[in-house]
Amino acid sequence: MIAPVQVVAETRSSFPYVAPFAAFLGLLAIGNLLPIPQEVNYPVRVALVSVVLWVFSKGVISLRVSNWMGSVLLGIGVFLVWVGPEFLWPEYRRHGLFSNSLLGTPATSLPGTATLSLSFLVIRAAGSALLVPIVEELFWRAWLMRWIIDNDFWKVPLGTYATASFWLTAVLFASEHGPYWEVGLIAGIAYNWWMIRTASLGDCILSHAVTNACLAAYVVGAKQWQYWGL
Repeated sequence: MIAPVQVVAETRSSFPYVAPFAAFLGLLAIGNLLPIPQEVNYPVRVALVSVVLWVFSKGVISLRVSNWMGSVLLGIGVFLVWVGPEFLWPEYRRHGLFSNSLLGTPATSLPGTATLSLSFLVIRAAGSALLVPIVEELFWRAWLMRWIIDNDFWKVPLGTYATASFWLTAVLFASEHGPYWEVGLIAGIAYNWWMIRTASLGDCILSHAVTNACLAAYVVGAKQWQYWGL
């Protein structure tokens, strides 16, 4: 479980909230351009983004959870929504709404050697369940939802609701997930609502971590590698 940690101090700078997310996307783009094996690419990305988090963002990360049960149940619920359509209707994701030239197709970039490597699978699952939720919740819920309301986002308390902020963040979060955009939208709405409900970065990180941990277990256990696209 994630141990509670008290946030050190609020900062008026966007950099600690944005830098890890930007580093993750930048390294992803570089990795896709260079002929680097996934067995090397992903662990390096996890290590470098972790360094960025530790150096620049540790002062704004709070893992204090106010509603453990609710956060865990929400995370499980989002996981079920994520895999439910394809589990119930195996051809669902092949529809043109989800698989097309703009969104791509639900396929994995992992070579067969990576899926047979225990060390790689552990790192991939840990990155998904522990690193990604912190990086994304810092950016989407702790920063962007507030920044849309007021560029001086530090004046806006966590969990403040504004219609444009709520829905724009949810739609942008959905766009990040390509052919899984519709479940990404539902997840974005759920996490946004949970931020408003709890006003807690830690609760949103926990919910997101539970979703990703359940998904990692499903991917490895059922060999549904398409959910680990990149």
